[in-house]
Amino acid sequence: MDAEPRPPPLSILLDSARPAADRVQGLLPEVYEQLRAAARNALRGERKDHTLQATALVHEAYLRIAGSREIPWENRAHFYAAAAQAMRRILVDHARSRRAVRHGGALQRVPLESVAPAAEERADLLVALDEALDRLRRLDERQARVVECRFFGGMTEEETAEALGIGVRTARRDWVKAKSWLHGDLYPD
Repeated sequence: MDAEPRPPPLSILLDSARPAADRVQGLLPEVYEQLRAAARNALRGERKDHTLQATALVHEAYLRIAGSREIPWENRAHFYAAAAQAMRRILVDHARSRRAVRHGGALQRVPLESVAPAAEERADLLVALDEALDRLRRLDERQARVVECRFFGGMTEEETAEALGIGVRTARRDWVKAKSWLHGDLYPD
């Protein structure tokens, strides 16, 4: 009796010379649990009846990543950073659509520390954070990427550093600077 073939390790899928579509097809079983953990992290603080669940977020992020024409991942950490960025976009798109239905008014500036609290305000806060991250990206691309990895991807300092090809101390410094800048941008008083 032949054993069912084990999916190839992520590093082989990322480094393979096979066409992108073939590489992505075998990737989900290898990364599913870590993506679910990142999705649960990204969704913490949401209301209990939130229409987007961790499983749906993982599947949507995976579809977006798999739908890319190119696979620019250099290694495992780089792939997870791309997944964190995809999850950010999905959550913000979801928040914007929810906000458009509920409100239609102008966004409010809020302190960064309050981004994870009350479930009803989370959509507005995610949209405000996303816009602040876009402003930060224009000033410092790497700091914005660090926030995506840490906040949306639930990555550690070490994982963030590896994903971005920087040192752990640099990742830590960028995280502190980015949080400070975002706080000032979101809460100018």
